[in-house]
Amino acid sequence: MEGALLPIIVFLLVYVALTFELVNKAVAALFGVMVLLITHVVDEHEAVSFIDTETIMLLLGMMTIVAILRRTGVFTLLSVRIAALTKGSPLKILIFFSVITAVLSAFLDNVTTVLIIIPIVIELTTGMGLDPKLYVISQAVISNIGGTATLIGDPPNIIIGSKVGLTFNAFILNLSLPVVICFCAGLFYLWLTNREKFRPIDTNLAKLFSVQLLLEKIRNEFLTTKIDRTFLIKGLACLALALLLFVTQTVTGMSPGVVALTVAMLLIIITRVDVEDLMEEIEWTTLLFFSGLFILVGVLEEKNVLEWIAHNVFLRVGDNPYVIVLMVLWVSGIVSGFLDNIPFTITMIPIVKLMLESHPIPNDILWWALSLGACLGGNLTMIGASANIVSVGIAKRHNVHISFLEFMKLSVVITLITLVIASLFLSIYLWVSL
Repeated sequence: MEGALLPIIVFLLVYVALTFELVNKAVAALFGVMVLLITHVVDEHEAVSFIDTETIMLLLGMMTIVAILRRTGVFTLLSVRIAALTKGSPLKILIFFSVITAVLSAFLDNVTTVLIIIPIVIELTTGMGLDPKLYVISQAVISNIGGTATLIGDPPNIIIGSKVGLTFNAFILNLSLPVVICFCAGLFYLWLTNREKFRPIDTNLAKLFSVQLLLEKIRNEFLTTKIDRTFLIKGLACLALALLLFVTQTVTGMSPGVVALTVAMLLIIITRVDVEDLMEEIEWTTLLFFSGLFILVGVLEEKNVLEWIAHNVFLRVGDNPYVIVLMVLWVSGIVSGFLDNIPFTITMIPIVKLMLESHPIPNDILWWALSLGACLGGNLTMIGASANIVSVGIAKRHNVHISFLEFMKLSVVITLITLVIASLFLSIYLWVSL
């Protein structure tokens, strides 16, 4: 590992900065890259070659599509319709919103989903005299579970899919079953441990009338917003086209990144949106953050640091495939709970590749273990996933303050339950495959 000391120090310092949010995440990653460039550890051309353009294209494309779709008001319409269906029932609010959160998180992304869902949930529950904290935390947790099911649902999956070459269909076929089971188990736990809070609202007529007025207010606020139906149809048609091309990837040969960016450009052309305004809605910080991390991890890989970690840490557990799979799952789950699961996933991919060279495990099971661990483990703490941080931030703006421990009190057990379910699923899958 000659010449690896400085890259290791830089990487660890960047990780510390990310963990404790000392500076902006993109600034931290790119400053680390600049240090490596200035000290000639890596040159500009080599650094650029480490960036996974497939991941960046997929993220940029989906961000653009979602930003345009958000302007149509379709997501708000969906949320308002669900609010009306609940008829003021606390349990129905939990179930209905959880289902739509899980589905949207799978086919859009979980951060966008909570940006849409959380404000309406807070307004609805607060107006009914319910404690919104339980609903905010539950939707953040459910968004991470739902996003685990597809290639585009959660950033770790996007990274794994593009780096390893796993298709959209592969994620759905292999992860849908454990995700559905985890979703049901999570909802059951939420109901079981908070049954008193989910009892029907007071039958007092004044209380019932106030709930109906609240639902009417939410509905009217939406209806006062004019919707361009042609714009909406174009947006939904392009989203459907993107999903169709994702599913038929093996037939068309088009990578998810190419599909997302092509459909995004098509949508911009046919809707004639103001590109300057649209660009302000793209999460450039996230894209720059990803680029910087790809370079930092690429340098570590080139200096054989990751190979050393693989051989001296992960490959010392023996030859038992069950132990190897479960170790990747649980290490990913626990570490992702306390560190951002995005840099952890980027770091783990070359390590898993080295593990597979020594211990070939069939049917990409080791990759599914990494995906399930990184995505589900993000629920462990408030800082484990971007959706958690965003949800708590929205709640704070609505004067609902959720502490680190309040979040963990509800999320830790759900995380452990889902990781146990994932362990059973992977063990059975491996048993069938061997």
